[in-house]
Amino acid sequence: MPISFFPSPGYPIINKNKKTTLKEGMNMLNNGGHTVKAGTYWNLENGNRVQMDQEGALPGSEKTRYIKAPVAVMLMAAPIIGLVFAVFLPFIGIAMTLNLIGKKLVEGVVSAAAGSVSFGWRPIEAYLAGRRTKKEARAKKENKGVGRQ
Repeated sequence: MPISFFPSPGYPIINKNKKTTLKEGMNMLNNGGHTVKAGTYWNLENGNRVQMDQEGALPGSEKTRYIKAPVAVMLMAAPIIGLVFAVFLPFIGIAMTLNLIGKKLVEGVVSAAAGSVSFGWRPIEAYLAGRRTKKEARAKKENKGVGRQ
């Protein structure tokens, strides 16, 4: 039996352009500017509560995210969120301290390495007449010392 990339007459053709929609009540996350039904919506960026008495558009831009949850659910979630924060706070402090120590160590190593690197180029010195070589300077020094004895 040959393999075909086209569906046979018995199989339905899937329309890829059709958008799937969520069932009513399943969509808890909404963006600003979207039309939503009445209810309580919480801004995830700043925690502000928006009470929608009737169907309407949520305030804010397209990037503003809202979660639909009753006040009672948010009040029950607050102690759990606080507990998670309190449990992980010491780990956050340790991570921040290690990050600071690591940055200071890297900064010290880089500054020490930068101080020890020399390129041999001194932009203040010009040497327009040519630079003397070490041999010429040594020979001249020896000649001066021979003539004085």
